[in-house]
Amino acid sequence: MALQDMEFVKTFIGMLALMNPLGAVPILISISADKPGVVRKRIPKVTATAILIILLISVWAGEAILKLFGISIEAFQAGGGILILLMSIHMLQAKISPMKQTKAESEELSEVQIKSMLSVAIVPLAIPLMAGPGTISFSIIEGAQVAGIPGGRLILSGVVFVVALIAWGILTMAEPIGKKLGETGLNIATRLMGMLLAAIGVQMIAHGLAKLLPGLAG
Repeated sequence: MALQDMEFVKTFIGMLALMNPLGAVPILISISADKPGVVRKRIPKVTATAILIILLISVWAGEAILKLFGISIEAFQAGGGILILLMSIHMLQAKISPMKQTKAESEELSEVQIKSMLSVAIVPLAIPLMAGPGTISFSIIEGAQVAGIPGGRLILSGVVFVVALIAWGILTMAEPIGKKLGETGLNIATRLMGMLLAAIGVQMIAHGLAKLLPGLAG
């Protein structure tokens, strides 16, 4: 396998870990419990579609948006790494990161009855639980890094599509997965994803700082 292929494999694993669809399973079960069956069946598809659109925009237009605001990709990489590292710490504790959903937002969602299927599928499932700041940051950075590879962004778009497809499959099977794994199983999976994210976050911070402060690289 070529080095470039390995990079895309690492990107796939990192994006999937950041999205953590298994962590969204109990959220989906709880917020869709009072919905009719036809609505529950459509929620995963709408959520996956929203994730796909958000991340494709990040891959293709994210770097241009950063340039518009005068933010270098190196600074964004270091900042995104810090964000991902903070998220990983919460995942290691099997908690929902406040970077994704604050306590106040969670309480509001539990009190306010969601009236339409789209509101449940897009908020909070797609945004901010699965395609949150960390996932978007990671997609922008990876999009910038593969820009010089012929067809790099197209391949990365394929990675995004596969990740969104996996998210759709897991959310579609949310009820049997939740029953099979139980709370303990879901917590273990979340902690494993957190370990992967911690390593990715540290690596992103190191690469960003090495470019911003060349003296650190020795």
